[in-house]
Amino acid sequence: MQTVRQLDPLRSAIAELKRDGTVALVPTMGALHEGHLTLVREAKQRAAHVVASIFVNPRQFGPNEDLAKYPRQLLADQAKLEAEGVSLLWAPDVEAMYPAGYATNISVSGVSDGLCGESRPGHFDGVATVVCKLFNQVRPDLALFGEKDWQQLAVIRRMARDLDLTLPHVDAILGVPTVREADGLAMSSRNAYLSATDRANAAALPRAMQAAVAAIRGGSTIADAMTTLKAALLAAGFTSIDYAEVRDADSLEQITTPGDNPARLFVAARIGGTRLIDNIAT
Repeated sequence: MQTVRQLDPLRSAIAELKRDGTVALVPTMGALHEGHLTLVREAKQRAAHVVASIFVNPRQFGPNEDLAKYPRQLLADQAKLEAEGVSLLWAPDVEAMYPAGYATNISVSGVSDGLCGESRPGHFDGVATVVCKLFNQVRPDLALFGEKDWQQLAVIRRMARDLDLTLPHVDAILGVPTVREADGLAMSSRNAYLSATDRANAAALPRAMQAAVAAIRGGSTIADAMTTLKAALLAAGFTSIDYAEVRDADSLEQITTPGDNPARLFVAARIGGTRLIDNIAT
């Protein structure tokens, strides 16, 4: 596996790969876990070459968020990617991604409103900007993202569609189902922040979400199901809940009454100072 840190060598390396076949991109911020590696394995099934990126993007972190302590373990991540057969790792530093004088920002309205867009102002501007740059740098034939970040996936698809980006079509931006721990907790690099006690209590999140979905399917109102879900999380040791909402799976418009269109339950909650997010189909 080749590791590239600067843009000109990246372009040369990508051109060489493309002479040999298709290229799939798996963007990450590193601290790789089984969820990331699942994306890589899926990418290998769909393209001749997999390009992974590792970049802790400062533009998607708010002023009081965890940019400084976000786990960085490049050597360990390189070993994992090489073991999975990744062809190239694009690992730029901040100066390579945002050179001196950089002054452009991408904002995607609509699907970025509410949920994490409300609780993390500016977050999705940073996501859209860096992913647009990654698409233009790598020019992949397809790109894969985890469905745990469902709203992020919607923002990226909207951005790619609106800006006529170089992927063959919006369907080339693929969502891969969330990978979970044995107790149901969605895998996340931020799970490493949790103490042993908080990690055990965090399993209440997927349990409460499944119970809420079962209640809605059984005839409960969404409002009552959300009230019960929030109470269960607080009783389990979560300190606050940013949101617990049911939204249309495509438009991300909030739903107060179950309907015929696919919908998902979205939750963001904090435990032990760590913010966890998850979503499941209703």
